[in-house]
Amino acid sequence: MSFSVSRPLVLAVVLITPLAGTLAGQSAHSRADADEMLRKVAVIAVNGLSDRPSARRTPVSENEVNAFLEYHAKAELPAGLIDPLITIDDAGRVSGKATVDLDEVKANAGKTDMRTQAALQLLRGRVPVDVTGVLATTEGVAHFQLESAHVSGMPVPKSVVQQVISYYSRTADNPDGIDIDAPFPLPAHIRGIELRKGEAVIVQ
Repeated sequence: MSFSVSRPLVLAVVLITPLAGTLAGQSAHSRADADEMLRKVAVIAVNGLSDRPSARRTPVSENEVNAFLEYHAKAELPAGLIDPLITIDDAGRVSGKATVDLDEVKANAGKTDMRTQAALQLLRGRVPVDVTGVLATTEGVAHFQLESAHVSGMPVPKSVVQQVISYYSRTADNPDGIDIDAPFPLPAHIRGIELRKGEAVIVQ
């Protein structure tokens, strides 16, 4: 997986991303913000290639991240994952929505418990998924703690979110996809991500 859509971003996009569809198809983000985020990603990535990267703090705004997703990351997003938009709040809280194709998720779902099966059976087609959680980072390792999840406005158990995450994050090297409860290493020698309202600071 490339740095530009690293695991923290995949988690944000797949499960904690407010729907750009609420904007009735009108873009709220500028190409200038997208290009600025692309520049910052390049700086972070190049610095991370060094065995001894420079100590660096790179602030990225919520608008820059969302513009980047809209203009530069669409080709890297999984098919069926539509119109991501990330909201960053205080105390590490990230929330949002994305449109996902639950028919695809159900058709490719692995073994699930009865509660998950029952919740999935009630839902079909392309639906808004709304999730909130807290991202904590320590010494280059991150952990996401899910707080709430809704599909089409209906609260759903974590296992349903896990099915969505597993489906959209599968790779040849990781056929089971991402485990949302598992800690994960940050790329590019990133030591931490500090979140405050409307902004994330990438610490190398």
